[in-house]
Order: sequence, then structure tokens, then C-alpha cells
Amino acid sequence: MDANMLFIVVLVVVMGGMMWFQSKKNKERQQQVKDFRANLQPGTEVITIGQIIGKVVSVDEQYEEIVIDSEGSLLRFSYSGIAKAYERPAFVSDDEVDENGNPLPQDDAAENASGDEAQVDVDASVEQNNAEAETAEAKKADDEKKVE
Repeated sequence: MDANMLFIVVLVVVMGGMMWFQSKKNKERQQQVKDFRANLQPGTEVITIGQIIGKVVSVDEQYEEIVIDSEGSLLRFSYSGIAKAYERPAFVSDDEVDENGNPLPQDDAAENASGDEAQVDVDASVEQNNAEAETAEAKKADDEKKVE
């Protein structure tokens, strides 16, 4: 009987420890969520529990309500309706990875970029835009002189 009793005591202690550990983790998570919701500021991007993404417009602490702007639509939610801060996932172009989804080596990526006809030299483009702006200003000044 002693072995059976010892087994039951060990089993109860292990289960009690697991329950205590889970309860502690749950309380910490609830506190983090509460702190996040209490510290929301206008301009913060959030995602709601309904997966609506938007920016916080205003926070009403008295009534615990938040107004978010989602693509021009103003929506009002309670604090509990906000799930988390939204972080846009990184985007990787198909041109930057091989058929298995692994990143291409830097040499291959540089060759692809240099061979791409859509790429434009930034310095040359800036110089061209400046030259066009100067000629447009000169033409405008000439037109004003002709009018006088």
C-alpha cells in the first residue's frame, strides 16, 4: 500500500505543479495584454480580434474605447477588441529566392539586378530631373519677360 500511496502523492504534486505553472504563465500574459491596451497611443498600427488592421485615431480611457482608421473607415472598438500591435510581415520577391525558397547568393542577386532593364541609375536620374527643372524655370522666366 505504501508504493500506491506514494505514487498517488507524487501524481497529485506533479499535477498541482503543472496547474500552478500554467496559471502563472496565463496571469503574466493577461498583464502584458492589459499593459499594451492601456498604453495605446494614436498612430499605433493594431490588429483587432476580428483581424481588422488599422491605425489608432483616438483612445477614450474613461469608457475604454479605441477608434481606429482602417483604409478611411473609422471604427470604434472596446479595449478587449484589440488583439495586438500590427507588424507588417517582411516581403521577399520571387526573384530573390530559388525554387526551394532559399535566398540566392549575393553574386547571383547582384547579376540579376544588373541585368534587369527596369533598374535605373539613381544619380543619372537625379541629374536629369534637375536639368529638366532648370530648363523649365528658364523657359518660364523667358515667357514672363515676353509678356512684359
